[in-house]
Amino acid sequence: MEMEATQKQVLGRRKMVAHSKQAEKLIFPTARNCFSPWTWSQYPPNPPKAALRTRQAEKGPLLGIAVGFVLPPVLVPNLEDTQQLAYHISIMFFITAAVATVLFILVIIVFREKPPFPPSRAQALIQLKPPEEYSYVQSIVRLLRNTNFVLLIVAYGLNTGCFYALSTLLNRMVIQNYPGEEVNAGRIGLTIVVSGMAGALLSGIWLDKTKTYKQTTLAVYIMSLGGLVAYTFTLSLGHLWVVFVTAGMLGFFMTGYLPLGFEFAAELTYPESEGTSSGLLNVSAQVFGIIFTVAQGKIIDHFGTQAGNLFLCSFLLLGTFITVFIKADLRRQQANLDGEQTRRDVHPALLKQSVSKAGKMHKISSLLARILPFWKTVPLSTR
Repeated sequence: MEMEATQKQVLGRRKMVAHSKQAEKLIFPTARNCFSPWTWSQYPPNPPKAALRTRQAEKGPLLGIAVGFVLPPVLVPNLEDTQQLAYHISIMFFITAAVATVLFILVIIVFREKPPFPPSRAQALIQLKPPEEYSYVQSIVRLLRNTNFVLLIVAYGLNTGCFYALSTLLNRMVIQNYPGEEVNAGRIGLTIVVSGMAGALLSGIWLDKTKTYKQTTLAVYIMSLGGLVAYTFTLSLGHLWVVFVTAGMLGFFMTGYLPLGFEFAAELTYPESEGTSSGLLNVSAQVFGIIFTVAQGKIIDHFGTQAGNLFLCSFLLLGTFITVFIKADLRRQQANLDGEQTRRDVHPALLKQSVSKAGKMHKISSLLARILPFWKTVPLSTR
């Protein structure tokens, strides 16, 4: 009986932690949804390093997730006394509420209501239209008619949903294979997120230089699948340092994929608002994240952690095939190229006009230079 009671308490604690983490996953993308358009808004239209700036802004939420992996095992130790456990959990929640309140106040005080420049060409077009002509619903309908974007919605949802499920059940999977390693489970989560921050930064630099959106997205997707496969088959080997290595490789690509999807979506959906496209991506991620978390939890209960991770691997494989069929219809890049071409076409005409004016001015100045000496010789009385 005591053993059954203890197992129920442990199961209850794990479910509570899982629900808390899933709630975090529901809140996190709501704020992250603003980063792509918001980071653009702090600079003039079409900044040269937009992808890099988006990934720099993404570091904030990812850093918060990293702290969320490390602090809970420290603040909430594995105790058998449920009252003491509840006390430590309440302290953690009060700290979270205090930090969130301070951030909320800073947002009200510091954030500007409207940027000095339109954050993108799409936003500039929206601002030029009268408010009554812009329809959010019609924008969503147009986006859902975009076949390439719909494929990206599904592929992004599969990848991000796997990441949400993996991070939510990470503590449970590690403890099941390495009992008593709650703190190291948090450190493994920290490793996933920190390596993902590095992956996001490097992918942003690569995109700004090469503009190879589909190729980069597909390559990161394939490496995410490879990282999850490696993590799946090394988790139960009994060597915790190997888990750290494979988890870092997994995080570098899987977490790095999250902001990459926003940039690819902005390219495919131009001139629609980036906020609308990223919002649809987050909806897909949340739906798949909830489904995968519940399903993987059930599979782990009945068949073990390896079967649960293989379940996620199968959907990452599906997402890889879907990404292959996405056409690289880079509308935003094409619009930028058209704008540059227009400036090139106008520039020669202006140059010819300026040269013609300069030639006329040179003739006039030469004529004045010839007349002036003669004019000086004329007596003042006859002028």
